[in-house]
Amino acid sequence: MSITPMWRVDRDGSMFTDKKTAEEHDRMLELADGITGLLENNFDIDEKLAEDIGLLMSRHKDIFSKAFKGKPDLLQEIGKEEPTPEKETSSLKEVAA
Repeated sequence: MSITPMWRVDRDGSMFTDKKTAEEHDRMLELADGITGLLENNFDIDEKLAEDIGLLMSRHKDIFSKAFKGKPDLLQEIGKEEPTPEKETSSLKEVAA
């Protein structure tokens, strides 16, 4: 029997085997939450749409940062990359199994 340490992100229940990755994921979710709040406070927008936009922007914060610094063409890369599974994550059901 082996024991694997796991880190759980309270915001969404994601599980990670690496503390650094768990903290990065939590920071990404925190940024997404902030963006969601900004959108909801400034626009008449559906909550789900605001959350989706917040997650999109926080997942691609590096591309947005470069775009804001004068490289707006980079925004076209968003959505073109192939979807990748989140690093070392698993749902609580998988961990419990």
